[in-house]
Parts: sequence; structure tokens; C-alpha cells
Amino acid sequence: MYKDRRKQLYNYLKSELQVDCAIIMDPINIFYYTGFNSNPHERFFALAIDVKYNNTILFVPSLDEEAAQYHSDVPNLVAIADDENSYDKFAHELGHAYSTLAIEKKFVTIQQYEQFQQRYSEVRFLDISLIIGEQRLQKSSEEIKNVQQAITITENALSETLAYIKPGMTEQQVKSRLEYEFILAGADDVAFVPLVLSGEKAALPHGATGKKLLERGDFLLFDIGVTVNGYHSDLSRTFIIGEETNEQRAIYETVREANIKAIETVQIGESLKEIDLAARNYIESRGYGEYFTHRIGHGLGLEVHELPSIHEKNKDLIKPGMLFTVEPGIYIPKIGGVRIEDNIYVHEDGEKEVLSSFSKNLKRI
Repeated sequence: MYKDRRKQLYNYLKSELQVDCAIIMDPINIFYYTGFNSNPHERFFALAIDVKYNNTILFVPSLDEEAAQYHSDVPNLVAIADDENSYDKFAHELGHAYSTLAIEKKFVTIQQYEQFQQRYSEVRFLDISLIIGEQRLQKSSEEIKNVQQAITITENALSETLAYIKPGMTEQQVKSRLEYEFILAGADDVAFVPLVLSGEKAALPHGATGKKLLERGDFLLFDIGVTVNGYHSDLSRTFIIGEETNEQRAIYETVREANIKAIETVQIGESLKEIDLAARNYIESRGYGEYFTHRIGHGLGLEVHELPSIHEKNKDLIKPGMLFTVEPGIYIPKIGGVRIEDNIYVHEDGEKEVLSSFSKNLKRI
């Protein structure tokens, strides 16, 4: 799998971009192409795909050498000790006979770029961030298995946590229980800091879980996900503590229907913007348009947010292999907010599959 991914990138670099060598430094992308997942912190970590000399080299910190040999399928491995100059060793191993080098401008820092420039002063640097992003956009069945497992763990943990919740608890207490249930259910890690927002705070799409007490009549919004084998889930559900008001029910049902309408729009060959517009137009028709303040969704996989970005102006077409979220929301100050988020996969044959299965009917706690 990893060799095939490198070959696909190699062919593009050679035939389309016509670049001599690509230097990949984002650890997530290195994992995507090698199978070795590591956080190097401040140390040098890079994958060189040398088109000119048909060679591939993985550069790792010396303390990661054994792990890289075990997990990576790259035959040429170069370990760099802490007392060595990383860029000098990189240039020595790779050589200097290049006219073009491709880097991830989205990831590489100015300091790193200057280090490469010092050693390759006559080289023209190109960007491959978008190329890699587009390659990662098409998910394989193996990748989806990992995402599905992450979703299942997320949903199971949420179910267990709901049984534990009582009015008078704090958001932080709920969050702590949720993280405990994630581990029990088999997650490798959380995909991001879980959001547990109640009452008026639920009107903050990116609010922070705090010490607020859960009260009857509150919306309780979860935005949660876990990581399995490097792949993420991203799920949002909203509940009511006690009994809802008529207005709260109207808000909730509007979001739920918008979620359904957006998912129904997913079809190969249609533009991504239609997914957003299906939800947005419905929410506007119900009088809540000004309270839907973000795009409908985003790509999901090795990162929680990756391509594609699904908003009302994105004319890119829906393609086989895409995995993305659909997450309409309504956020009204002084009342609270509702978001319902699902994870959608588009199969090679065009079939769309909602990978998340947690009920979207309004549940009282």
C-alpha cells in the first residue's frame, strides 16, 4: 500500500511536475507514504523521493531508527544523531545535482526553508502540498476500516457517557468521563480536545469545556472524536437536559432536517457546494439563516480537517473515495446551539455511506 502511494507520487513528480526530488517533512504525510508514524518534536524527519536518481530515503532521528526499521517499508534509512548537523547530513546523503526540489510550503517553516536554500542555492523550489492533499483525498477501503472503527468507538463511548450524566455535574466532569470511556472502548487517543458545551455556551461553535453546571432545560452539545491507527472520527450530537421548549425543539428539528437534506445531495459529479447549499437554504427557509455561521463540512482521515473543504462557493466535484463530514448547526446567543455531524464516505461505485450511526432523534437526558 505504501509503496503504491509513493509510486503514484513519483509518477506525478516525473511526468506532470517534472521535479528532480521531493522532500516530505510533515509527519502525517510521511506516515501516509511509509507506514511509520512518529512525532520528531524538534528533530529532523524527512522522506526524500528522488526522481532524478530513482531513489527513496527516509531520514529519522537516531532514537527512532529501530522503530522506523520495523514499521516503514522504505529500504533506505538514514539515522541522524543529536550531535550531527541534520541538513549537512541530508545534503551529503542526497547529493547536490538538482535543479528543482519540491517541498510542502504549507508545512515547512521559514527556518527549515532557509537551511535548504543554503545547501541548494541554485535550486528552484516548488510546492507539493496540494498534490499530496489531493492524493490523500481518495480514501482506500483499508483507510475506511480504520475510520469506521474510530467512529464505532466514539459512538459507544458517547452512549456509555450519557448514562452517567446528571444535572448538577460540570462540563469538565462529563468530558473526563467521556475520555475514560474512549480508552475503555479501544481508542488510541482523542482526535482533538473533546467539546462538551451546555446551555448558552452551546451557541459557541468552538467554545471551551469548563466548570459550568449542567442545568435542566440546557442544550448539551458534544463535538468528539478518537484516533485509531492514525485515522480519526469526528462526531457531533446535541441533547436536551430535562424537557425542551417549543423553540428548542424547532431549532433541533431544523438542524436535523438540514443534515438529512445535505446528505441526500451527495452524488458523484455534483459540486461540493450543493451539499452546503442544501442545508443552508433549508435553515434560511426556517428563519435561522443568520445563525448558521460555518461551512457544512470538511475532509476527514489522517487529519481531522483535510481536503475537501465543503462550503457554498466550492465548485469542485464530488469524487469516488471522498470522506467528509456533514455538520449543519444553529447557534443562538442566550439560548444555545445545536450541531449534528455525520461522517460520509463515497464508494468507488458512487454509493454514499453514512459511517456514523448514532441516532439523530432528539434525546432527553
